[in-house]
Amino acid sequence: MILAFGITLAAAVLISGLAHRTVLSTAVLFLAVGLALGPGIGGVLDIHAEDSWVATTMELALFVVLFTDGQRVGVRELAHAWRLPGRALLLGMPLTFAITTGLGMLLLGLPVAQAMLVAAVLAPTDPVFASAIVGREEIPGRVRGLLNVESGLNDGLALPVVLILTAVVGGPHVDYAVLGLELIGGVGIGIVVPLAVVWLLRLRFLTTTPLYAALSPVAVALIVYGLCELTGANLFLAAFSAGITIASVSTEMRDAFAGYGEFISEIVKLFAIFAFGALISPSVLADVPWLGYVFAVLTLVLARPAAVELALVGSGLSWEERLTAAWFGPKGFASVLYGFLVLDSGSPDADHLFHLIVVAIALSIVAHSSTDVPIAAFFARREKEDAARAGPPGGATSSP
Repeated sequence: MILAFGITLAAAVLISGLAHRTVLSTAVLFLAVGLALGPGIGGVLDIHAEDSWVATTMELALFVVLFTDGQRVGVRELAHAWRLPGRALLLGMPLTFAITTGLGMLLLGLPVAQAMLVAAVLAPTDPVFASAIVGREEIPGRVRGLLNVESGLNDGLALPVVLILTAVVGGPHVDYAVLGLELIGGVGIGIVVPLAVVWLLRLRFLTTTPLYAALSPVAVALIVYGLCELTGANLFLAAFSAGITIASVSTEMRDAFAGYGEFISEIVKLFAIFAFGALISPSVLADVPWLGYVFAVLTLVLARPAAVELALVGSGLSWEERLTAAWFGPKGFASVLYGFLVLDSGSPDADHLFHLIVVAIALSIVAHSSTDVPIAAFFARREKEDAARAGPPGGATSSP
């Protein structure tokens, strides 16, 4: 697996310049190679959904990306720009859930509880793939901020619904009080740990070398992860909260992490995509009827876009900005993790529901990873056209 991943990574490096300018996607490359080498096709990689390390890999990928993306916005920026993410989270996400539930019942004939469970798993957007848009300066800042905050928070918000519905379809009983404490605990750990580390770093009688000072964000991440594992606190809310706290109270720590955080995030993301691709086999694809593929497509082109468009009516965004925010709701590692909960739920149709989820995620990876460049190019062209129409600064005209 390491050799295959290394060769694929080398290939991705070689085509990265072309991929940055075209619809060619390095993420799709890793997905395709993982699929080709997985046990269902090439048989080179011995990987199965039941392997415990698979869920751990997806969890780590999501944690690292949330921790990194959280550092893109501080509390002041979040408070100033909360209106748009709030619309997407509090109105757009429930509407997406409702539309997807209806599609599952109408197209697939799923019972209400199972349709709601699949919808809850697919409702959150994924920060791993949203970062492809969030990291592009050509995209208007308020759209990037909306997608960054929304994708960072909706994973944790969807988890309680997934757990409750998993219990309804036959999974383990859920203690709602404990679940609430886990959510609150995740946010609390994500705030307290960075504050404590920053306070210690500022003590006058303690000194740090530049090398070890640069490791302080890593220490924060490891402590947050470890405490969440020990206490059962929500890992994803903790990661995003920790990132926001670092950006708010210590620009030095944020800048120290920025140098290598993106590299760590990218490597973990690509390996997770590679492993996910290997989980997709012909038997998985064959288990999903053609209406299941229609369902997966409609979750991408109808459920999320319609819901977010409605949520952003009257928001002040242009139609292009609304359409970008509505389209770029990729499904990813959070949905994979929650899909594993469905797989272990004890429901008679657990395997089939998991396969539906896998197909929807795979289509999303291909669709969203291939459209970030055209969308960014569109906004870049529009900015140039607007600048040309505005003319030179001060109203001066150029000489013939």
